[in-house]
Amino acid sequence: MSFTITTCKTSPFKDQKAGTSGLRKNTKVFQQENYVENFIQSFFNALNGDIDKELGESGRVSLMVGGDGRYFGLECVARILKLAAANPRISKVIVAQNGLMSTPAVSCCIRKYQTFAGVILTASHNPGGPNADFGIKFNCSNGGPALQHFTDNIYAISTQIAEYNIVENFECDVSKIGLKKFDIQGREFEVQVIDSVQDYLELMQQIFDFNALREYFKSGVKITVDALNGVVGPYAKRILCQELGMSESEARNCNPLPDFGGFHPDPNLTYAKSLVDLMKKGEHDFGAAFDGDGDRNMILGKDAFFITPCDSVAVLAANLNLIPYFQREGIKGFARSMPTSGALDLVAKEMGMKCFETPTGWKFFGNLMDSNQLSLCGEESFGTGSDHIREKDGLWAVLAWLSILAAKKTSIKEILIAHWKKYGRNFFSRYDYEECDSDSANKMMQHLKDQFEKADFGGKEFSFGDKKYAVKLADDFQYTDPVDHSVTTKQGLRIVFTDGSRVVFRLSGTGSSGATIRLYIDSYENDPSKYELDAQIVLNPLIQIALEISKLKEFTSRTEPTVIT
Repeated sequence: MSFTITTCKTSPFKDQKAGTSGLRKNTKVFQQENYVENFIQSFFNALNGDIDKELGESGRVSLMVGGDGRYFGLECVARILKLAAANPRISKVIVAQNGLMSTPAVSCCIRKYQTFAGVILTASHNPGGPNADFGIKFNCSNGGPALQHFTDNIYAISTQIAEYNIVENFECDVSKIGLKKFDIQGREFEVQVIDSVQDYLELMQQIFDFNALREYFKSGVKITVDALNGVVGPYAKRILCQELGMSESEARNCNPLPDFGGFHPDPNLTYAKSLVDLMKKGEHDFGAAFDGDGDRNMILGKDAFFITPCDSVAVLAANLNLIPYFQREGIKGFARSMPTSGALDLVAKEMGMKCFETPTGWKFFGNLMDSNQLSLCGEESFGTGSDHIREKDGLWAVLAWLSILAAKKTSIKEILIAHWKKYGRNFFSRYDYEECDSDSANKMMQHLKDQFEKADFGGKEFSFGDKKYAVKLADDFQYTDPVDHSVTTKQGLRIVFTDGSRVVFRLSGTGSSGATIRLYIDSYENDPSKYELDAQIVLNPLIQIALEISKLKEFTSRTEPTVIT
């Protein structure tokens, strides 16, 4: 049977500009007639231009497609296949079985199968369902998120689009693994359905010592994980339970559901409260939670001892030599996003390694990895990863922590306290004010900029209680990529004080409605008597000063943050 391509007329949508991690909107927005078709066709038009540059006008490529299993995902996979079949530049689409594929697995499989690009159907840690969020993001051939110039090109095309090409009656069963071939007006088009869990498992087996991990699981430690009904569930059950020996009963909420079972799939102390409460009972030695698409993680020790993401990446950096992959490949360097605390910098300095400070967004780490300057990186937003792929990787982080625990034969808390005794402690917290009025949020940010420009702001002293802080630097962070020398501006308003403490304000690019204001507070302490104090108590003077300078309460009428981490 030969399928026929149809060209359909359409009109542009003006809101298809991707944020930090793709296009995220309410699901109902994506369900509008032609909305997905317009966006994917704009992507294909931009992609075809890149294919011309790299492979010539006759070049044909393959594409990877998968998603986190949220509502509307399978329907969107079907639409993408219809559109891809109509694009003569795409010879093959590789799609995850049932469309389910974690973001780290997409990156893994793009690299393994050497596809030209990838499409990930996810809104990451945002809620899912018919009245919640959906998202589409694009990855490039290195497995990392598409760069700004490419997503800007997609947006420019989307504002002018007048038609899209589609094979309307094209259907392919993505529940069955295997290769299927189709005739599209005399041109061969293939769809390969893969078991991405197996592909990801094989990569993890190349990185970690699974025999040592099995012995650790047998040693009597009690381990539990919570996937929050996100896409990590099948990966966790296959690797942690079937391969390493964790009890199936400890794989909690590991069945991917379109609405995540009502969970907000964000692995933090607020939204993973059920895991926190379980760990507080003191019956488990190690607990971990994952987000909707599997790229974020939260690590907890016995009695719910919380490891901040900033400390997590620093401890991993100090112990990478315990992991076979890094014994084999060597350690090239480290990087963190600008709002992330300076804990990683201290490890890098002691090891004689470079530590890069980048804007928020995993795409900024890719160039450093591809130029062999970076082995490990992290963001304070519960993202940790290495150069094994080009996305952050929640399950990889859990396996890395378990490998360190197996080698050191001690507890999470003991590892952290020993780390602080060697390097000092960066007390860190983040306040999220979600779904603020956008105009009010922008006015607050402009107020901060106006303060920064005043001649007397540099050196100005602020106090709260008996604590005093003098401003050393205040700016809007910008980044020059050391590889391609591209400049990225307006990446967060930061105030650095003379003692090294910092407060940072950002408007998040990962929400689907309103504005999320993020306030980050980072303060270094080298007095061992203070290492085990509550971060909220230690940081309270800085937090109050940040609220005073920004007038956040006055502009937003918010008296409390939505989430504190």
